[in-house]
Amino acid sequence: MLNKYPLWKNLLIIAVLGIGLLYAVPNLYRPDPALQVSGESSGVVIDQALMTRLSAALDAGGIEHFGEKANETGKSGLIRLYETDVQLRAQRIVQRTLGDGYVVALNLASNTPAWLSNLGAQAMKLGLDLSGGVHFLLEVDTDSAIATRLEHYSSGIKKKLREERIRGFVSLDNGIISGKFASAELRDTALGLIRKEFTELTGERLDSADGDDSFYLRAIIGEAKRKEIEDYAVSQNLTTLRNRVNELGVSEPLVQRQGRNRIVVELPGIQDTAEAKRILGKTANLDFRLEAKYDAPISEREQFEFRNPGRGEPSAWLERDVVITGERVANAQASFDQNGMPQVNITLDSQGGTLMHRMTRHNINRRLGVLFIERKSRTHYERDAEGVEHAVKVPYDEKKIISLATIKDALGVQFRITGLDAPGEAAELSLLLRAGALAAPIDFVEERTVGPSLGAENIEKGLNAVKIGLGMVALFMLVYYRVFGVIAVVALGANIILLTACMSLLGATLTLPGIAGIVLTVGMAVDANVLIFSRIREELRAGLSVQHAIEAGYGRAFVTIMDSNITTLLVAVILYAVGTGPVRGFAVTLSLGILTSMFTAIMGTRAIVNFVYGGRRITKLAI
Repeated sequence: MLNKYPLWKNLLIIAVLGIGLLYAVPNLYRPDPALQVSGESSGVVIDQALMTRLSAALDAGGIEHFGEKANETGKSGLIRLYETDVQLRAQRIVQRTLGDGYVVALNLASNTPAWLSNLGAQAMKLGLDLSGGVHFLLEVDTDSAIATRLEHYSSGIKKKLREERIRGFVSLDNGIISGKFASAELRDTALGLIRKEFTELTGERLDSADGDDSFYLRAIIGEAKRKEIEDYAVSQNLTTLRNRVNELGVSEPLVQRQGRNRIVVELPGIQDTAEAKRILGKTANLDFRLEAKYDAPISEREQFEFRNPGRGEPSAWLERDVVITGERVANAQASFDQNGMPQVNITLDSQGGTLMHRMTRHNINRRLGVLFIERKSRTHYERDAEGVEHAVKVPYDEKKIISLATIKDALGVQFRITGLDAPGEAAELSLLLRAGALAAPIDFVEERTVGPSLGAENIEKGLNAVKIGLGMVALFMLVYYRVFGVIAVVALGANIILLTACMSLLGATLTLPGIAGIVLTVGMAVDANVLIFSRIREELRAGLSVQHAIEAGYGRAFVTIMDSNITTLLVAVILYAVGTGPVRGFAVTLSLGILTSMFTAIMGTRAIVNFVYGGRRITKLAI
């Protein structure tokens, strides 16, 4: 029978529309501004007693809030606020109440009902130009990068002098490597060695003070080399931060350099800003060093505490010379050892594996220490001239031993790190090492939730333009095609629902260009119906019956609709492949809109037309 879908096809259309409506509904629930609290390390527990204390602090500060709750895992807690404007003030109160060792991040808390969340239904993410997201301004500590490089140079010079049996005293102070020797001949020999082996350094003789029979030299990093080290530190950190953002699974992030030593990170639609802040800010570098011999001079060894206080020995002495650093880690995966304790399986790159094998081969039965280096900060509060109190963070590097094990055999590119407190700590360490080590510590200079970059008024005008456009299209279709126009408008509404559901399911980020893509999709969906309805009119004028005209209209217009939509879809795919940020947002909405409009404009309207006219004897169509 003409113009009748089989039962399975009707059920399929109803099922698709029902699922689409289910996953589009969460977008009707607006999120609440909130504060998310977590520990700087995975071992910090966030319980309900702590959340109650924070609630009392906010009450004392006059901040209205509700729904303070600790996560069931004890890793984080959430405090909901009534107004976005008080988020920063509430953050300062909570941070001061907690003190150091905690991360307090701005967030947006979902209001999607639990039954919808359990089905995987969540509201679509909004881009930074619409609201929803976080902005970080990070500053790279380039002075620390230069100091680290100077320490390597200093250790290398000492090692070379020992190998060449040149006796002298080498020290590093205020960015200057100084050498003290008993004779001018030894000093000149050492200077020649430095100029030959360490070409990045500028070495020179120094005059001795009156009555001083020692001979001196100094070596410094040249200005060109200093700038090269700074640029490398910022570039390496930029790459590492991008890798870490990718590990967080953020859609359409922005990570770019700003000025000489700053990096901007924008994370649209981020759901766990506390986790993002902790992961981005972690230095999480490792030093692999041999345990120092008991008779080694103090200038060649350092004492460090163990990170796990439950060990039998509180501290140990390690050599100052570093075998390899975390920069040589190619891969890291968390797992458990034979006793069920957390560990991290390390895979080094080829150069790191060579250095590790060479060192361990000649040091069997000595102990190898793994030193965990983490940038932290101590907070104190100062008042300015106007009496306003400000938090001042003083950064410092915490270095503690997480493993000190005896070398039984020569190690290669693969080995494991034990001595971690919890599985969460092992997972976090492996993530950071896998994403790459920071070449220099970074500090958070600014953090804020990002509202509409084009202003709330512009966004409102953009949404109004969408509404007006939809209204004008609907009015045109109703006037020009009458009953069939009503069918087209119903299909248009279904198209928007399906498009919203698809973007929510895929976790796509909606931006202003994305809204433009939706408007274009609406026009293209109506265009398909115009082609179909015009073709039906032509067939009626040619003398075909109503049922045959409907059948021919949908059948013959299909090829034209397919051609126009496929070419547009190819353009959208190219835009996504070569574009970035907002351009990709436009391409995503356009691509999804083409697919949903093909479904609603062809199958959807055909199903309604079949229901209204199929199997009936009709002599005239309201089209």
